[in-house]
Amino acid sequence: MNAHSDRAMTTLNVDLGDRSYPIYIGHSLLGDSQWVNAHVRGKQVMIVTNETIAPLYLELAKRAFQAYQVDTVVLPDGEQYKNLDTLNLIYDALLENRHNRTTTLVALGGGVIGDMTGYAAASYQRGVDFIQIPTTLLSQVDSSVGGKTGVNHRLGKNMIGAFHQPNCVVIDIDSLKTLPRPELAAGMAEVIKYGLISDAPFFSWLQQNAEQLMQLDSNCLIHAIEQSCRNKAKVVALDEREGGIRAILNLGHTFGHAIETAEGYGQWLHGEAVAAGTVMAADLSHKLGWINQQSLDAVHEILTRCGLPVRPPVDMTSDTFMQLMAVDKKVLDGKLRLVLLKAIGEAVVTDDFDLSQLQATLAELTH
Repeated sequence: MNAHSDRAMTTLNVDLGDRSYPIYIGHSLLGDSQWVNAHVRGKQVMIVTNETIAPLYLELAKRAFQAYQVDTVVLPDGEQYKNLDTLNLIYDALLENRHNRTTTLVALGGGVIGDMTGYAAASYQRGVDFIQIPTTLLSQVDSSVGGKTGVNHRLGKNMIGAFHQPNCVVIDIDSLKTLPRPELAAGMAEVIKYGLISDAPFFSWLQQNAEQLMQLDSNCLIHAIEQSCRNKAKVVALDEREGGIRAILNLGHTFGHAIETAEGYGQWLHGEAVAAGTVMAADLSHKLGWINQQSLDAVHEILTRCGLPVRPPVDMTSDTFMQLMAVDKKVLDGKLRLVLLKAIGEAVVTDDFDLSQLQATLAELTH
């Protein structure tokens, strides 16, 4: 994966052979056609966004696509709408406006919009192009990179979906200025994850710069987003369809998805659930003797400094966790596999732990 950068803009490349694509990171990219024109093949563009983002950025985003037939669809905002019913609104708009197989869908919003637009693109007329314009920190560093798309089912999160890579990702950090603070914190959970799973020097840098990031320091943000995307792109290039190593990107997510499912989608932000789940994974790693108390404390401390929860919801019992984790996608052949830490900067995907140790972690953190 290569990168070149100038003061205002960095370009990273996600290396997937003939499906490789660039990630542009910088200021004032929204509305500038030069980042997107090279990636639109036909004459039609459908921008998909939600009710929160539309008044803020839709007109600006449309400016970049003036050379095309641009249609828009504005969806309700929230994880609870990430389902097949809402997905149909995108298909309705595409069909009513007679979009053909050379259309390009543009996801303008956070992770929910990115996942749904990507899945609509993967499935409309058996697959059309799409571009990611993520507007939340969480989507900029995580869901917009790597081609995972999908919707939730009432029985489980992201159970219906497809792998479908975007043509490009345009990350305009100016869009973070309108992001509510809890959403910014939620994005930080995924940024911290990259340090924990594969990049100890980045984790140390985050320990030094957490407050600056929460204050939207521009240089810090560009560095954190670039390092996060770089780490994710590296893993995705090795394992596009999550046959093996890519699963380390799910640190904290098996516990986190259980929280989201139990509480009802949208009650806890994805990043909040991942933060609490990361503490649970770190606690179990500590009980297994893999990481020391100091490392466990460091995980607690940085999440707390970013305003993130370090315990699951008070109404969740260890039994609830066990039931919900049993239907997680990461259960293979009846054995629960978790992403755990061998050290800060080194994650493993393993089923090599005693159920009693997992139950001890759950009992300790749910009371």
